[in-house]
Amino acid sequence: MQAVPPISIDNAPTDERRWNTRALIVDDDVPIRELLCDYLARFNIHCRGVTDGSAMRQALGEETFDVVVLDLMLPGEDGLSLCRWLRGTSDIPILMLTARCEPTDRIIGLELGADDYMAKPFEPRELVARIQTVLRRVRDDRSEPRNNIRFDAWRLNSVMRQLTAPDGLVVPLSNAEFRLLRVFLERPRRVLNREQLLDAARGRTIEAFDRSIDLLVSRLRQKLGDDPRAPQLIKTVRGEGYLFDARDIG
Repeated sequence: MQAVPPISIDNAPTDERRWNTRALIVDDDVPIRELLCDYLARFNIHCRGVTDGSAMRQALGEETFDVVVLDLMLPGEDGLSLCRWLRGTSDIPILMLTARCEPTDRIIGLELGADDYMAKPFEPRELVARIQTVLRRVRDDRSEPRNNIRFDAWRLNSVMRQLTAPDGLVVPLSNAEFRLLRVFLERPRRVLNREQLLDAARGRTIEAFDRSIDLLVSRLRQKLGDDPRAPQLIKTVRGEGYLFDARDIG
């Protein structure tokens, strides 16, 4: 497994105390895990480090965490399996780490509900920034003053992050799916390109060739029962992006 670059604790600012956060670091590389925990502590991010999925579940049962930093390559269950389990049991923000640069791994992680990813090696200060961005985004989502948004026969509760179908059943959404749907609802009947949508859904700039938004849109269409061959809600505008075309939003 690739290592992060050497960490200089002396370079971390000691006066940056805006965040009072508990992070669970799941990584089987003990030296890297310990260095990251030491570094993050300087930013008032208090960490607990564990090696594998079993220890992760135990830690989650013993403490409350604000974010999970989850390595993709782990002994036993890999990070993707653990991400799927986490998203099925909790809406805790997940930031995935991967030493592999395959776009497929990143896309699958996002599809399973991860909020962001970082490729190893990385600068520890960037990890701090990513954690802060994810938590800020979650805070903003949960303080959304417009709690219930109706579109056609659907209803989205922004506080509970629940999507209710016309038949009354609750449809589970990943964090990325929830943010993407809310962006569509905030900007209906406007063409939004892939970069705009993925930036809003993940809260960071992306490379122009990153096409994972197409898979995210596909997953959201499935949740909405929107036929991909003749979509009525999320329409593809060839060469431009996507347009949300609900008839009644209120």
